[in-house]
Amino acid sequence: MLNHCAEGPTTAPPLLLGPSLGTSTTLWDKVAPELSVTHRVVRWDLPGHGGSPADLIGPGATVADLAGLVLALADSLGVERFAYAGVSLGGAVGLHLAVHHPQRVSALAVICSSAHFGGSKPWEERAALVRREGLAQLAESADSRWFTPGFTVPELVADHRNADPEAYAACCDALAAFDLRDRLAEISAPTLLVAGRQDPATPPAHLRQIADSVPGAALVELPGASHLAPAQCPEAVLTALRSHLLGGAKRGMEVRREVLGDAHVDRAQSRQTPFTARFQDFISRYAWGEIWTDPTLTRRERSMITLTALVAHGHYDELAMHVRAARRNGLTPEEIGAVLLQTAVYCGVPAANSAFATAQRVLAEEDPAKEGTAEGGPAEGDGPRA
Repeated sequence: MLNHCAEGPTTAPPLLLGPSLGTSTTLWDKVAPELSVTHRVVRWDLPGHGGSPADLIGPGATVADLAGLVLALADSLGVERFAYAGVSLGGAVGLHLAVHHPQRVSALAVICSSAHFGGSKPWEERAALVRREGLAQLAESADSRWFTPGFTVPELVADHRNADPEAYAACCDALAAFDLRDRLAEISAPTLLVAGRQDPATPPAHLRQIADSVPGAALVELPGASHLAPAQCPEAVLTALRSHLLGGAKRGMEVRREVLGDAHVDRAQSRQTPFTARFQDFISRYAWGEIWTDPTLTRRERSMITLTALVAHGHYDELAMHVRAARRNGLTPEEIGAVLLQTAVYCGVPAANSAFATAQRVLAEEDPAKEGTAEGGPAEGDGPRA
């Protein structure tokens, strides 16, 4: 069985992360913990790399063999369908899974990889070199193949040096035989391609070829990134993966409209300027596309928390908006009143007084006859002052 580590809630959507040749799960150290907020993240090691046994593959191995090991790992974890992201050889495994096992892959991200790796000869020569001399010589040149000048990750270079030579050579055999260019159009999973603009191993043209062939695929090119982008540019990779896996601003906008209503969102959009555009995009992607889509809490629960936080900070304009959202999320006026009464204890009576006045005004919009008489809510300007 492949060595692996799992992070995140067991009830969250599963996401498998594949490594590059010569690396281990360490490749994802700066990305996986953040992804585990919204996903059950499973990182795995190639045979003979990290903690995976070397004898899982042998000479003449194929990417299909590696994909079979990944499926066996998923089966052992009770994971039937999963999102997948992989780097280089790990990306090739993802492509194979998406073509040959489409029912298992819900979304695909291929990072600094290719549908072919420059023909068989270079990989056959590398396999022969490693079988003859081991990995010390290749490890010495790892930085120049993996990163831009002046950048390194010592732990990954150590992974390269400590990999099992026979298993590494078998992975080279797999790369030598890999070519899915004529099958890319069959991929149906939503697909993201991420290219490092300074990647000498799989230049952006390789990723563009996949993007041009896979229906509906998206391509992101990262300036300043070389071959191991998750290690060198983790924030950029994380942003791209979050947008792809969570639907980013598009999904966030859908949730924003569901919670706040079309009228409010339309007004906000109509007031957007070039100066505020990035902030609006941030709100849609982060607040609505990530936090409000997290299934750990219901929308009712999120509304109650949000009301409390807004009262605590005195954001009464926002409070009015979220009282309307709370009603849309299923809270009754009595439940909203109970939340605001709780804030009187922990946020202070003056804050709660203003909050009741704001909420009463909003609730009266639903039933004008109740304006000024909503149960539990003093009219604006009335009530005790601390």
